Amino acid sequence: MSEGELFLRLVLACVLGGIIGYERQSRRKSAGLRTNVLVCLGACLIMVLSQALYQNVEGKTNADPARLAAQVVSGIGFLGAGAIMKEGLTVTGLTTAACLWVVAGVGLAVGSGFYSGALVTTALVFVTLGSLSRLDEWVDHEKNLGLGIHTVDKPGQLMQISSCLEDLQLRVRGVKVKADEDEADGSGRRLLYIDLEVYNKHGVKSVVIVDAVRQIDGVVSVDVV
Repeated sequence: MSEGELFLRLVLACVLGGIIGYERQSRRKSAGLRTNVLVCLGACLIMVLSQALYQNVEGKTNADPARLAAQVVSGIGFLGAGAIMKEGLTVTGLTTAACLWVVAGVGLAVGSGFYSGALVTTALVFVTLGSLSRLDEWVDHEKNLGLGIHTVDKPGQLMQISSCLEDLQLRVRGVKVKADEDEADGSGRRLLYIDLEVYNKHGVKSVVIVDAVRQIDGVVSVDVV
């Protein structure tokens, strides 16, 4: 491989990784522009190295040039796992982890000289991350509901609220809990503010939801955001 071809592959890997990383950066995701560029560049370098090593030993041994590159596919899982986080009842970072895995594949494709596959994959990933995210927001906008719950801080309270919402066929998408340090109930127990993002697939009326949650022991107030 000439130095010009090597330079082209490494630079193209940076560009394609940067295109996908830019979309992630614009959405303020944990793995943004620099992370995606580095993953794609590193995968490309390993693929080029695999080919170079094979060319040096070709005819002398039964070495497989794909073995070194194959470790990228499994090894990138460690980086992807670091992007996945559990916040309350929700899990975030799955798309970011999948994006890193695909970016590694783009880097391997560029490193092997499979330019058309790398370019088409980059375009499809960019469209998928951008357009489909907006489509999901547009479809689900009317079905998302925010609940602000002021409740006593006691063991199992959040699970009781979650069970109540599940009985109403509602799905909790996000949970934020904040302690109310300025107030307490009559027995001196601390109060909490719980902000819930709920997916109301079946269109349950807000009044019904509020009344059901208010029936839970320890709930002080419920507001629809």
